[in-house]
Amino acid sequence: MSAHDAVFGESTELIVRCQDDRAVRARLCDLFAEDADCVHYAIEASAPGLNARLDGVAVWNWDADLTSFLEGLARDFRGWDGERVWQTDEGDLTIKAVFRSGGHVGLTWVLRPRRTSLGSWDASVTTWLEAGEQMSALAGDVRHFLGRR
Repeated sequence: MSAHDAVFGESTELIVRCQDDRAVRARLCDLFAEDADCVHYAIEASAPGLNARLDGVAVWNWDADLTSFLEGLARDFRGWDGERVWQTDEGDLTIKAVFRSGGHVGLTWVLRPRRTSLGSWDASVTTWLEAGEQMSALAGDVRHFLGRR
């Protein structure tokens, strides 16, 4: 059973499901390119009692690469201490990674609209995946989703 589902075609999306509770997921979807330097997508975080969506997450060519971050986690499948963090340049999406015994990686997907206002919000879900192979597959699927083959 895959911990994430890549659905590519007319309706491109990438779903990362928690192996401990498949109702917990992060979904990347609605990708569009604004220009040659930037792509935008939506991300949804879902869990029992939680449905959050953030539109217009921007990935710039000069941003730290999410694919490289995930590939680094996969390479370190034997584990690491502490927390590793990746975020978009504008800080609207942050991914925090921790390693737990048994060879599992927890990815906490934090959605936080970059526009500040009264009543601002953030939401997060944590998806647990197997280190190594599942992380490598996820990195490849993210690369494909973002169009960076």
